[in-house]
Amino acid sequence: MIRPQAAARPARRALIVNADDFGLHTRVNDAVERAHRNGVLTSASLMVAGDAAADAVERARRLPTLRVGLHIVLADGRASSPRSDIPQLVDDQGRFGNAMVRDGVRFFFLPRVRAQLAHEIRAQFEAFAATGLPLDHVNTHKHFHLHPTVLSLLIEIGSEYGMRAMRLPCEAPGTLLLRPWIALVRARLDRYGIAHNDHVAGLAQSGQMDEAAFIKALATLPDGVSEIYCHPAMPGDSPLAPSMSDYRHADELAALLSPRVAAAMDTTGLLRGGFSDVFPAAASAVEPALRSL
Repeated sequence: MIRPQAAARPARRALIVNADDFGLHTRVNDAVERAHRNGVLTSASLMVAGDAAADAVERARRLPTLRVGLHIVLADGRASSPRSDIPQLVDDQGRFGNAMVRDGVRFFFLPRVRAQLAHEIRAQFEAFAATGLPLDHVNTHKHFHLHPTVLSLLIEIGSEYGMRAMRLPCEAPGTLLLRPWIALVRARLDRYGIAHNDHVAGLAQSGQMDEAAFIKALATLPDGVSEIYCHPAMPGDSPLAPSMSDYRHADELAALLSPRVAAAMDTTGLLRGGFSDVFPAAASAVEPALRSL
């Protein structure tokens, strides 16, 4: 059982630039490596059961300054556990569906489903731990950690694997109906000492964070810790996933490599990096691992 802790405080105003879906495809992995080596990308979130997860881990080991977190997948993706362990969560191919409202109801009300959910979340944390990479942060595919059951399990299980930071999907102006719930999630993370960003950009324009969107976001950054997240990938002949048919991955990569975006970031004067760079409490878990590389 975990105990409440003092809320983690950032070192100062800061900016995190993160790529989701690291490990989904080699096109994503190649874009992440390029954007970190030659652009403004500071962190990436790993899909441990993605088709190109092993390739992503190999690249991350060559990039010790790239902060890597765990991108928990509970919808629209492949599970880490065999289907025999979580038969009520996945289809015959071991993949989660995309009926998130239905699944959310099942997570909350059905104990057997909830037990399988806990099993899968633990399996994904275990798979990340097996990579040997320092755990910079945790977030979820399609922000499923806004669900109370998922959030509770992430906090409980994540505490066993050194989870110190989590994305808070709070974008201004945001939906009025979500604000009370976001406030509750924020308070819960604070209660357990889990570091989180204050604001996020990339939610309303998911898959569309091109150069103009980046520069606009940078011009309107509020006080506190902001995270800009995106989904860069190299061009290809087909969508990376059916749900990404309208994503402009190449435009997002171009934004991360853009000299105009880099100049706009420089003018902010903000501390930049991963969660472990801007939150001292989170850094304490990452730095020893980095020294051992």
